[in-house]
Amino acid sequence: MQIAVMEITLHLGWVHSLKEKRSELKSLLAGIRNKFNVSAAESDMQDVHQMAAITVAMVASDRAAGDAMMEKVICYMEQNTEAVITDVIKEYR
Repeated sequence: MQIAVMEITLHLGWVHSLKEKRSELKSLLAGIRNKFNVSAAESDMQDVHQMAAITVAMVASDRAAGDAMMEKVICYMEQNTEAVITDVIKEYR
């Protein structure tokens, strides 16, 4: 059994306030949690208007299953927000 953890850094270029950013992230995080049954939260850069870091964690039977699920989460994010993914860090524990 593996615990897969992924940190995704996003650039939200159109956001002009923290209120706009939090609204966008709240919707995105709820969608990720509901669709994939994973833990997801804003983990860094809470006070930066146009940048966000989201951490997603899940339990997988093996590394291949974890990789597949993480790729699905990334695809979902690309399709459901205008934010640009600038960095992805994956690790297993």
